[in-house]
Amino acid sequence: MSYDAFPHLKFEHPSDGVLRIVLDGPGLNAVDAEVHRELADVWLAVDRDPDVRVVLLQGAGKAFSAGGSFELVESIMSDYDTRLRVMREARDLVLNVINCSKPVVSAIHGPAVGAGLVAGLLADVSVVARTARIIDGHTRLGVAAGDHAAICWPLLCGMAKAKYYLLTCETLTGEEAERIGLVSLCVEDDEVHSRALAVAESLAGGAQTAIRWTKHTLNHWYRAQVATFDASLAYEFLGFAGPEAAEGLASHREKRPPRFPT
Repeated sequence: MSYDAFPHLKFEHPSDGVLRIVLDGPGLNAVDAEVHRELADVWLAVDRDPDVRVVLLQGAGKAFSAGGSFELVESIMSDYDTRLRVMREARDLVLNVINCSKPVVSAIHGPAVGAGLVAGLLADVSVVARTARIIDGHTRLGVAAGDHAAICWPLLCGMAKAKYYLLTCETLTGEEAERIGLVSLCVEDDEVHSRALAVAESLAGGAQTAIRWTKHTLNHWYRAQVATFDASLAYEFLGFAGPEAAEGLASHREKRPPRFPT
């Protein structure tokens, strides 16, 4: 099956039945408009590919993904049509990962933020490097914690921890993320990609129908939270049109603490 429709993602076949998707771009694999669209849609193609039994998602270089590019955020803030399109893509990204019948393994190292983190945490097995830096930066940007946060963080690590990290935007190391249950496994930094591949190969060699039906039924926990997820997305993208988001973006560009309007 061809993946020519996704030129901004990198595809590799490290093992029989395993498709590796690599985030490989400038700015520590920042997600621009093209990557955001492709990352939302690629799971539909994966689901229909008869040669793929497992997907392995990872980042190239020093990071998993540094989140949405400043240019993408600015365009969301300034253009209504862009805001609607990206909101739809954000919804598709979450639901397409959840509904993809093939198991997804993520290998998370370095900074992990934004749309890349969405797929990384929604993966069926998430393998994280000990010194990885996981950040949900929504409120620091001046918008509600939308994307994947409301649908999975409370289920993964409990409401108390979810509220703490989503409200404060404090950074989690890979070690802390495993301790609170946000990720599946934490390994040494130099082992994260090999361990994730080993997990993917194990799944690829397993009973495919049993594995896929198990994923499908467990993900009903996520599907039951779709109304909460939709509300979080609506509040997030409403916020992109407001003054707090404008100040949040400006503070990131100018590398200074934000001065949000009271």
